[in-house]
Amino acid sequence: MLQIIRMSIFSGDDWAAMTEKEKDDVLMNYRLAYRKTGFVNWCEALGTVLANDEVKDGFSERGGHPVEKKAMMQWSLRITAYAERLLNDLDTLQWSDALKAMQRNWIGKSEGAQIFFKIYGHDLSLEIFTTRPDTIFGATYMVLAPEHDWVKIITTAEQKESVNNYLEYVSGRSEIDRMSEVKEVTGVFTGAYCIHPFNGKKIPVWLGEYVLKDYGTGAIMAVPSDDERDKIFATKFGLDIIAVVDKTDFPDASIHDKVGKAINSDFLNGMDVKDAINEMYIRIDELGIGTKKINYRLRDANYSRQRYWGEPFPIYYDKKGVSHALNPDKLPLTLPDLENYKPASGGKSPVARAEEWVTQIVGMELETDTMPGFAGSSWYFLRYMDAINDDEFASKEAINYWQDVDLYVGGTEHAVGHLMYSRCWHKFLFDLGYVPTVEPFKKLINQGMITAYGYYAENLKFTEKNISLIGNVKDIKDISKVTAGSPIRLAYVYDYLDGQNRLTKENSKNIIKLLEINIM
Repeated sequence: MLQIIRMSIFSGDDWAAMTEKEKDDVLMNYRLAYRKTGFVNWCEALGTVLANDEVKDGFSERGGHPVEKKAMMQWSLRITAYAERLLNDLDTLQWSDALKAMQRNWIGKSEGAQIFFKIYGHDLSLEIFTTRPDTIFGATYMVLAPEHDWVKIITTAEQKESVNNYLEYVSGRSEIDRMSEVKEVTGVFTGAYCIHPFNGKKIPVWLGEYVLKDYGTGAIMAVPSDDERDKIFATKFGLDIIAVVDKTDFPDASIHDKVGKAINSDFLNGMDVKDAINEMYIRIDELGIGTKKINYRLRDANYSRQRYWGEPFPIYYDKKGVSHALNPDKLPLTLPDLENYKPASGGKSPVARAEEWVTQIVGMELETDTMPGFAGSSWYFLRYMDAINDDEFASKEAINYWQDVDLYVGGTEHAVGHLMYSRCWHKFLFDLGYVPTVEPFKKLINQGMITAYGYYAENLKFTEKNISLIGNVKDIKDISKVTAGSPIRLAYVYDYLDGQNRLTKENSKNIIKLLEINIM
């Protein structure tokens, strides 16, 4: 009953009938900072959650310890609530087009349809989002993320062993590995079926690691005739491939281009793709099985860490498990002194061992997770405006004077992390009236990177045996292995960059001249 209430409108009587814990659970769906069960990369040996880029082939990059996907209750920030503003306000910034493009792609706005497919034999409807509702008659199977909440519910007894083996395999795979595999796919049949809402056909429900729980709805309508990965999956497992778009009038079109005419699609046959998409919006709305919807690829930010360093959450829980914010007069909350920094058991941070600290409020327990690094990096520059203020992060007078950061110099490696979080945090502060600007960084410049041409120096000669002096680097130790075309490494190239920090073709020639002077 509670799950239904979370996903729909509820009355005052419904609310009054809920327990305090149920009310807290419902409110989590409306808060910017909220708790949810999320699947994380858990390394038992290191006792912490790892980021995707810290996991390789199921093992931690540092130490080579086994990593598994583990369901853990985590605090998250609802950055998705700011998706449209984060997207639109990029136009107001003096940032490079490349950096803006990275953020736009990460936010990933798309227009499509939310459609519900009934699951045969269950009182459940599978929600999917698709930008191509016109291809619904080409949907020959459905794919759920292995972590989807309904996997255990809909898996048949005959498929249980195969599904469990597959779940064990996927638990050791990072999201990067799962998404990067394009030519090779894996999957398993759940034994369950969905019902096609227009022709009544039974559509098999599979699990596939290329579908992620936190992307979209964690489920897809697979149309192998119009999606490359779906086609590879269908071919491998012998699933039907039904052509639903005739592109003969567009010989240069790719499999993903929205052009052509609908075929094998009942009432859509003969329509141009654009018209067929609009017709499907009308049909699914009339049947009450879906609606037109804007979707974003952006996901909410995981805000919990199971380690000692980081800011503690000013949150405590009562005996019913209801979360409460710490009273302002109890702030700032500081971490306890510890002698043992090793993680506690059960995926808890070392702070959980400090029982006196955890239970300092009678009958309550403080949150023992700590905040991530970007908790501070999202706003620290504002503190510089009024660093000795003990009453607030900065006075209104100071902030109104300094406003925002005029010039930010930093790398593109922060494009979809720190910079995105800072922008969201700043908009939150703006909405509350704490800052006068909607964006934190007015102008941003990336430091130089070598991104253009590479050259070889020919007919190398050396002034010292077994040593080549280039800049301040002694590079080559065995002259006998050096031939024409051998690469030469420079210690520095800052004198040869153009105004946009690029190593140009002309300046590369100047470097070669420098090499000739130094080593000929």
